[in-house]
Amino acid sequence: GDDQPVYLFSEPGVLPFERLMADAATNNQRLSVLSALQGTPATGRLGLEQDRQPPLVIASAAAALRKTPTPEVLTGAWHTLRLGSKVRLAELFAKWVSLGYRREDSVEVPGSFSYRGGIVDIFPPSSHLPARLELWGDEVESIRLFDPNSQRSVTNVDEVNVIPARETLPSLADPEQVSHLIAKMDFTNCKPNVKEEMQEELANLFSGREIDDLPIYNGLLNRGCLIDYLPQDGLLVLDQQVVIESEVTELIERADLLKAAREKRGELPTGFPSPQLSWDEFSLAMGPFPGVLLETWGPGEDSIGFQPAPSYFGKANEFAEDALPLIKEGKRIVVVSRNTRRLAELLAEAGIGTTVLTSLDVLPSPGSLVLVSGTLKEGWTLPAEGIDLTLMTDAELFGTAKERRSRLKTPIKQQAYISELGPGEHVVHVDHGVARFAGSIQMGADGEQKEYLVLEYAEGDKLYVPTDHLDRVSPYMASNDRAPNLTRLGTQEWIRLKERVKTAAKEMAKELLDLYASRQVAQGYAFSPDSPWQQELEDSFPYEETADQERTIHEMKLEMEQPHPMDRLVCGDVGYGKTEVALRAAFKAVNDGKQVALLVPTTVLAQQHYVTFAERLSPFPIKVDVLSRFRTRKEQKEVIEEIELGTADVVIGTHRLLQKDVRFKNLGLVVVDEEQRFGVGHKERFKRMRKEVDMLTLSATPIPRTLYMGLSGIRDMSTMETPPEERLPVKTYVSEYNDDVVKEAILRELERGGQVFFLHNRVKTIRRVAHDLQRLVPDARFATGHGRMAESELEEVMLSFSQGDVDVLVCTTIIESGLDIPNANTLIIDRA
Repeated sequence: GDDQPVYLFSEPGVLPFERLMADAATNNQRLSVLSALQGTPATGRLGLEQDRQPPLVIASAAAALRKTPTPEVLTGAWHTLRLGSKVRLAELFAKWVSLGYRREDSVEVPGSFSYRGGIVDIFPPSSHLPARLELWGDEVESIRLFDPNSQRSVTNVDEVNVIPARETLPSLADPEQVSHLIAKMDFTNCKPNVKEEMQEELANLFSGREIDDLPIYNGLLNRGCLIDYLPQDGLLVLDQQVVIESEVTELIERADLLKAAREKRGELPTGFPSPQLSWDEFSLAMGPFPGVLLETWGPGEDSIGFQPAPSYFGKANEFAEDALPLIKEGKRIVVVSRNTRRLAELLAEAGIGTTVLTSLDVLPSPGSLVLVSGTLKEGWTLPAEGIDLTLMTDAELFGTAKERRSRLKTPIKQQAYISELGPGEHVVHVDHGVARFAGSIQMGADGEQKEYLVLEYAEGDKLYVPTDHLDRVSPYMASNDRAPNLTRLGTQEWIRLKERVKTAAKEMAKELLDLYASRQVAQGYAFSPDSPWQQELEDSFPYEETADQERTIHEMKLEMEQPHPMDRLVCGDVGYGKTEVALRAAFKAVNDGKQVALLVPTTVLAQQHYVTFAERLSPFPIKVDVLSRFRTRKEQKEVIEEIELGTADVVIGTHRLLQKDVRFKNLGLVVVDEEQRFGVGHKERFKRMRKEVDMLTLSATPIPRTLYMGLSGIRDMSTMETPPEERLPVKTYVSEYNDDVVKEAILRELERGGQVFFLHNRVKTIRRVAHDLQRLVPDARFATGHGRMAESELEEVMLSFSQGDVDVLVCTTIIESGLDIPNANTLIIDRA
């Protein structure tokens, strides 16, 4: 049902025997699933109210096979704090620490707690918000959930359930039982101190089950698994069991290789248990539960009559022509689309009546065509007797179906509080200048103590700032890491510096206002409202637009339709959808017979944008071309002629587009990607352009001047802060350099079809490092890139990497090039 909670049981992120620590987000997510299945200790497993649906849990083979604490251990560690509960703080805090919680100054992330002045904050992984307990003596007087970003209360509750903060609970391990296990292992070939290290590693695996005489591999450690948490009437669904078994076999083989490598290096004793189940053990755990197997049919197999649906690729009129005789024959047609309104209009013109629904609960009547608002990956036909149903989606009708993904909330920016400053960091006092923060001190007389910030200035002078004047002090921020000169107190130095800054600001303001005024009086071109073609192009975008994208596109179109030149700055990180905004702006301009120039700082970016624009605009009579050093002299000359004749609609290129021999016949829009990477001369040309044509500037990291123009309103600005749907947080692992760890990281990325950045920031030794890595992973394709290479050679390398012809790019920080390489998901930073 719609109210049924759905959970993803995450993979741990690291393989068994891998010397890396799983990230906290994955740990919290797995614990929240186990707690949802387990229910509270008072109500028992799945202690659900009658009107609540049981949770639906989706897990990969790697996630389900990793051993967990048993339900008994989780229940034993779980406790509930209620209004009126009596607590002993010292015992309570000790228990929380034993369950993996960390004591912090303020609670912001799951797995932490804090205490100050009779107020206890705690953030259990199973809760979407942390809880704040106010105590009166040793009694819980109130419990409120609060926002971890603003620290403000959201709602009152009667109780809070506290589950373990870690999936592994070393505090619950019995030292005697751990010693019993260690005695069964062979440490003959191990390095010194490995036996002592094993005490903690085994404790981390220990689940709390009593020791018996079974062999270690029968699960003396971590006997629990996801299946143990299912209720007796739970249902197991296996999607392609043969594939799952194959994946499990591969997982076990990789784990065995890692284990053998650690044993060979003397880091692991022989006989150390595995933290994941074998397929036989997992099958045994699944035995008592009813199951459903999902399989696919191969060619020639009985597929119950299902056939692929016909494809029209944007030719909706042809679909209407084909649908009319089918309806007359009594067949059923269902179309699941995000464009039901437009489809209904097109079908009505063809004489086909339709019914538009938000959902479909029953089979439609024969000889009908039903439109359902929604999205599906692909359609099919089922010409079986008595059914005769055709299901169509946007994939068949328009060539693409938007992927509907779970919406991530726009991240809330954390304010920089002065309390976060550490001693030695630099600050700025608005009246006294740059100082070094030296901490805080309590001072006062007559029993009234106040807290003061201690600021150190030049020549040993100190300034004491009361905390109620914090608005006068801010952290020092600069574009480089060089320490600033401290201001001298009691002099005119700071006043003179502020005056110079004011004078420079006035000069810049005058220049900008002159430009802004000339733009306001200039007669630009007012573009027409959106055409049906514009809607077709936007429907071909394969993803659901984020709220930021929709707002930015609306603002951009509104301004393009005004009779004065547009000058809009779009800020957003790589991959946040800036290119899609530019694509729609370009299409809108071309629809009115105008030409578009897209300026990029490198030929690699030009080629990447060219591929994107050419692919998306291919269904329309629009000529897209590229002008860069990747084109021969003859090709460049041909492109320049097409630009002058007006036959080239969208031209993508580097600063070559700004040279005097390039003359557009009817330029209407200029899109500049990463303006900060162009030279001063180029920016002067941009400045003149802003008075004549519409300008759209895209940037992930705008220079301060450009950003100031946007923030001050002199240039219109749109910000895109919503990450792409289902973008996962970056996982960071810190480990001592080890060939096996590096090899495993590369192989893991390549096995899922990805690419790897290997950052080695020393040009002198970069080729040797690439050669060593090639020996580690001989089947991978390697290339090197650094700033001392010839520009043409570097661009060839980056182009090969962006096109997927290179698996591992061994490079310096030159990778900060603005390229969007969505397939490169792993970055390895070398020890150097």
